[in-house]
Amino acid sequence: MRGMRILVIGGSGFIGRFLVPRLLDAGHEVSVVQRPESDRPLPAGARAVRADRNRLADAAPALRALAPDVVVDLVLSSGRQAAALVDVMRGHAGRVVAVSSIDVYRAAGVLHGLEDGPPALEPVPLREDSPLRTRLQTYPEAQLRMLRGVFGWLDAEYDKIPVERAVLGASGRGDPALPATVLRLPMIYGPGDPLRRLHPLLKRMDDARPVIVLPAGVAAWRGPRGYVENVAAAIALAATSGGTPSPVYNVGEAESLTELEWARLVAEAAGWRGELVVVPDEAAPASVRVPGNLAQHWAVDTGRLRAELGYAEPVARPEALGRTVAWERGQPAGAGDPARFDYAAEDAAAARPDARRYAVP
Repeated sequence: MRGMRILVIGGSGFIGRFLVPRLLDAGHEVSVVQRPESDRPLPAGARAVRADRNRLADAAPALRALAPDVVVDLVLSSGRQAAALVDVMRGHAGRVVAVSSIDVYRAAGVLHGLEDGPPALEPVPLREDSPLRTRLQTYPEAQLRMLRGVFGWLDAEYDKIPVERAVLGASGRGDPALPATVLRLPMIYGPGDPLRRLHPLLKRMDDARPVIVLPAGVAAWRGPRGYVENVAAAIALAATSGGTPSPVYNVGEAESLTELEWARLVAEAAGWRGELVVVPDEAAPASVRVPGNLAQHWAVDTGRLRAELGYAEPVARPEALGRTVAWERGQPAGAGDPARFDYAAEDAAAARPDARRYAVP
């Protein structure tokens, strides 16, 4: 396909740092929306467009003048932001690719105990037509406050369901003058991860812990993951594919692993040789507990993305984990929160006669 004009909103962030170079390397003309005060450098060849993400209408003339073939918005937080994007770019861009999240599914609300009515579990794997949450409350308030402290682009109205409604419209495919594709992303790991998802496991491994304790519910829980470079590749593919793509795609690794399986892979990447110990939920110390109804899994089906767009991960999981472990080890260690790393309590739990032990060879 010929080089395209692509406008990326959020192109300096965690995913954008991998997406923008990929698009440039493929011969596309890339413009990146940056806050007026930002001094973050862009990759060579990318053009900066100064605009406030929350005041896109103020920059409408400059954004429309780009006449992009595709707008990729990585940081849509609310229906208000999405409606503003559609208003500004309708008739001035070929289409929009909006980044959403698997947290739109009803399964997310069930896990967090936020769904109304009986807490019936959703069947998995979650497919693009699986039921969405019935309440516009994505996370418990304390968790949302934590996320807003990490991700500066989250606004007070954060919810991806109104985002999807705004860009897909009544037709489910977007405004006729601005067709849309929505990508529901998984839990993302990799260099630059603001949540440092590997840290709780890797700190214990690098502290030479002989055992790592997992509550039984956590050990069995399945959720989707994606390495950041692979997620960027999926977004690039959705943005540049010809034809008429489906309106919604799940993004993630082909198999949603259990937390026990994931911990073993991290251990192998880190070179840790110890035991993963699974204990009854009620016996697990507070340092390793995870709140919520963990009987509700979040495993997803990514077959549509693979079948329709020909997606395959460019970076294999062992390499992806190796790169992530190396990056994490280069971050400041800090003292560690004793409440999250209570080794005495974890040792006591691991010594229980009903603990199940899994050696990492």
